[in-house]
Amino acid sequence: MRLFAIRDYRHLFGAQVIALFGTGLTTVALGLLAYDLAGPRAGMVLGTALTIKMVMYVVIAPLAAAYVDRFPRRTLLVLLDVVRGAVVLALPLVTEVWHIYVLIGLLQAASAAFTPTFQAVIPDIVTDESAYTRALSASQVASTMESLLSPVLAAVALTLISFNWLFLGTSAGFLVSALLVLSARVPDARPSTHARAWDKAAAGIRTFLGTPRLRGVMALNLVVASAGAIVVVNTVNHVRDELGGSQSDVALMLAASGTGTLLAALVLPRVLDRIAARTVMMTGAGVLVGGATAAVTLTAAGLATWTGTAVIWSLIGVGMALVITPTGKVLRASVGRNAIPEVFAAQFSLSHLAWLITYPVAGWLGTSAGFTLAWSVLAVLAGAGAVGALLLWPRRDGRSPVTGTVTGTATPAPHAPAKDRSTLAKAA
Repeated sequence: MRLFAIRDYRHLFGAQVIALFGTGLTTVALGLLAYDLAGPRAGMVLGTALTIKMVMYVVIAPLAAAYVDRFPRRTLLVLLDVVRGAVVLALPLVTEVWHIYVLIGLLQAASAAFTPTFQAVIPDIVTDESAYTRALSASQVASTMESLLSPVLAAVALTLISFNWLFLGTSAGFLVSALLVLSARVPDARPSTHARAWDKAAAGIRTFLGTPRLRGVMALNLVVASAGAIVVVNTVNHVRDELGGSQSDVALMLAASGTGTLLAALVLPRVLDRIAARTVMMTGAGVLVGGATAAVTLTAAGLATWTGTAVIWSLIGVGMALVITPTGKVLRASVGRNAIPEVFAAQFSLSHLAWLITYPVAGWLGTSAGFTLAWSVLAVLAGAGAVGALLLWPRRDGRSPVTGTVTGTATPAPHAPAKDRSTLAKAA
């Protein structure tokens, strides 16, 4: 079955792509807005705003996954897009830093509810097993392309307009996303096997804690967040204050990291056919630790240059792709089909919990004590996550006590649906 021949999926995928680019442009514009309001303290403001975002993701996402079967999903997705569009439209009007915090809280609460709801819709629309696997890959490619192209588009736009206009374009994008969702047939959720909302929210977390492979993924989330926080939070001050760059230069430096992510993502599908996901992801962890360490060396030695920064940012982008791109495959191969939404929602929350730890370090410590100390702490956290992943995810892990799925061998879970067995047999 051709994936994009499915009309409803095609419309929903279009909505996802537009919303992703809207989020990416908002991130670039938010950093510039923080610099406009706070100057040298922009890193602290941005770090606080992104910390609020992570709190919303960690708290709201599992609750949304738990309660999603109680509401019409299409109506909910449209409403969340409209809310995001309205909030982004209000951001250029803020005059105080606390205004940013309130609006970001509303924006990210809506985004945190949107993502698990969207992920839960896809298996109901794409019922063919091979097509569903391609749908997971398409979502990852869309995320990767957004990380590259959003900063580039922002850089081009900022040569012609001020960053405030980026918010207007993003708001329009969310409304277009809402229209695409409205044009698709979105089936309502089937009742979960878990009677209580908290049981549904906690089921995915329990699976992670009980599965060696997924415990390794949890540790790798910390590696990604530690190195990634350097790029996401500190680029604006590093480029504007230390390198003397412009608004467009900030976007281009972010694009350097996105370029590394894209190049790695283009190569990975063929690599993953020959090399186990664990090996690829551990390699990515090593690259990220190396990138964070190189960033510390750059700032500690006072050697910050455009070329050096761009190379390190690109290296971090490569490492993030090596860890993140195979994650969906690992999750998919670790549980039966019915448990996929819960496990993806758990990964959504757990990965953002890692960012909740690292964003304040990059923003608050970076502003108060300087980049050298903040990046040193982040490099140590990245190293700890990498070592933890090696210890928690053995090369041959055993059977999950929670799901009964085989988490490190080629034997399919006994309770897995028959059409899931070919996927489970390809476990990392």
